[in-house]
Amino acid sequence: MTDDIRQAARTLWTFHSVSDPVEHADVIVGLGSYDLRVADRCARLYNEGYAPRLLFTGATGNWTRNLFPATEAEAFADRATAAGVPPEAIAIETAATNIGENVTFSARLLPDIRTAIFVTKPQTQLRCRATLAAQWPEIRAMVTAPLTAFEDQPTAHHGFRALVCEMVGDVERMRTYPAPGYQAEVAIPHHVLAAFDLLKTKGFTDHLPRAN
Repeated sequence: MTDDIRQAARTLWTFHSVSDPVEHADVIVGLGSYDLRVADRCARLYNEGYAPRLLFTGATGNWTRNLFPATEAEAFADRATAAGVPPEAIAIETAATNIGENVTFSARLLPDIRTAIFVTKPQTQLRCRATLAAQWPEIRAMVTAPLTAFEDQPTAHHGFRALVCEMVGDVERMRTYPAPGYQAEVAIPHHVLAAFDLLKTKGFTDHLPRAN
């Protein structure tokens, strides 16, 4: 991988990976994906007493169709149970196929909560926060992620190219999703847009939103 691509990818990683300080909340919501480290982070937060219950949300998507025997939410619940979370403390939502649905379906299942810790992959924290601001503004939400370094984020089934395509696609969503109300406006600095443009010209376009 050339230095310019790696540096541009790191720029997008830094832009997307924005964590909130975590305080006690009514619930921990884990956003399903290919990354079981999110479930590990949820389990650790639960075991440290940050919330009395967990909700895992996620169906099966392009990146997980052949990865787990069941849905993302069910795989995450199994992982959390193995880490010591009591099964009765875990709820699952198995229909959501994107971050917007993760948020809206969770809101339907949790009408009584006022505070929540949302746990997602490091590189989707900013998008999660912007989605919450647009689609569930009534709660006080904290967004966090596994404490994974940029170099350690690629996995055997979701390697460096897939990671970069994911981040490029989500910058495009930052630009286009506020108009239909999917997420709040996010200021994108010029150096981030430059990195985004470079990576697009290099062909990292697999995760760009499809035209309607």
